[in-house]
Amino acid sequence: MALGRLTALYTALLLGASAALADIGAIAELREGDMRKLIFHRAPVAVPEAAFESFGGEEMDLSPYDGRIVVLNFWATWCAPCRKEIPQLSELEAEFGGEDFAVVTIATGRNPQAGMTRFFGEIGVDNLPLYRDPRQNMARAMGVLGLPVTVVLDRDGNEIARMQGDADWASDSAKAIVAALIETES
Repeated sequence: MALGRLTALYTALLLGASAALADIGAIAELREGDMRKLIFHRAPVAVPEAAFESFGGEEMDLSPYDGRIVVLNFWATWCAPCRKEIPQLSELEAEFGGEDFAVVTIATGRNPQAGMTRFFGEIGVDNLPLYRDPRQNMARAMGVLGLPVTVVLDRDGNEIARMQGDADWASDSAKAIVAALIETES
């Protein structure tokens, strides 16, 4: 009797995993233009536990975003592609941000607070967090090499996709991907 229950449970888990992977495959088909650089993983990848800082210097982690699809962007004040990309991420946050979705930006490396504030002011962004990773603990733990890097996290905080370099996150393709992830993961 117990073997029958275990078999049924295992089969249900496999069918659920197969459906989730099929959904990710369909979402990956929405990639057009420079969004083709967004690489979806075959299976979710656990995100290492690493701390970063709030703008005020308090240690924090990604737990406040549990339950949401997260577009996690690593950037720096000296990064020219970031200057173009962050306003597009801001637009994505304005359209989709809320209980189901968030754009999280983390300035990694030497980024003085005044420089971060000036950078966001110059590009007209006021709806994204000014988080810092001055010792690159989070960036190193997540294997960030070069900037910008954007990581997509599922509602469980696992990495499901990654992009090296910038992209048009305000494009129809990016918005379709985010909308599909929100719908699939709800």
